Amino acid sequence: MIVKNTINFMGLRRFFYAVAVVLMLGSVVSLVVKQLNLGLDFTGGALVELNYEEAADLESIRQTLHAAGWDDAVVQNFGASTDVLIRLASDDPDLGSEIARLIQTEDAGEVTVERVEFIGPQVGEELRDQGGLGMLLAMGGILLYVSLRFQMKFAVAAIVALVHDVIFTLGFFAFFGLSFDLTVLAALLAVIGYSLNDTIVVFDRVRENLRFMRKTDLVEIINVSTTQTLGRTLATSLSTVIVLLALFWFGGENIHGFATALLIGVGVGTYSSIYVANGLLVTMNLTREDLIPPQVEEAVDDRP
Repeated sequence: MIVKNTINFMGLRRFFYAVAVVLMLGSVVSLVVKQLNLGLDFTGGALVELNYEEAADLESIRQTLHAAGWDDAVVQNFGASTDVLIRLASDDPDLGSEIARLIQTEDAGEVTVERVEFIGPQVGEELRDQGGLGMLLAMGGILLYVSLRFQMKFAVAAIVALVHDVIFTLGFFAFFGLSFDLTVLAALLAVIGYSLNDTIVVFDRVRENLRFMRKTDLVEIINVSTTQTLGRTLATSLSTVIVLLALFWFGGENIHGFATALLIGVGVGTYSSIYVANGLLVTMNLTREDLIPPQVEEAVDDRP
């Protein structure tokens, strides 16, 4: 069955291959040259919990800390609006009292230091290593899952597209010097899941059409399959982007990096699902025979 007004996505696959290669190379160069701006979760630092008599003005606290030289300070509410959590790159044991004196104002009333904790560099390195290991395990699980559900060529195409998405997102953060913390790492894992879901939807339709459109070549089958799923892809992407934009603008500084990583991942993931993953199926020359499971020959007993 040929869909009317089929979009010739694969007609531009070579151009978008070139775009993907340029993006990947640029991202790798950014990661090597500028490197990631690792947050306190990975580099270690101090955590200070303060209690205010009245609701705390977080923006005023940030401005005060930035003016005092604490440019990397992370300020957020901790439970109630009167409880404030501050994370700083410091190992000073008197930091809690110093911060309390620094930000205390007449309008805010008395500020009480509830606790001061330190995250050593070794703990930060362990978090970084475990986060990287988690991403590798996720990739390995995806490769196994897609291989079992579809076929190895589908799995290779899906993994290459996911690697493309992750490296580009990391390169973006490295190029612009954005803070990379545990929330951004969580966003990367969410990007992997989102992009994979997008790719699987298209792959499922490609596999189905390969079985029924026997007189149609692979390029046309992929164009038809992508066109058939385009409405669903756009609806999902646009609705997700609307939510992420709301988080980006109104969610506050604490989840700004999370929303940024997801916005980048959703955009590049939608693009890679159409052109990178599908384009690789054409490059690897996927055929109907690839979908036929190998038959195991039964042993024949020739004894009389």
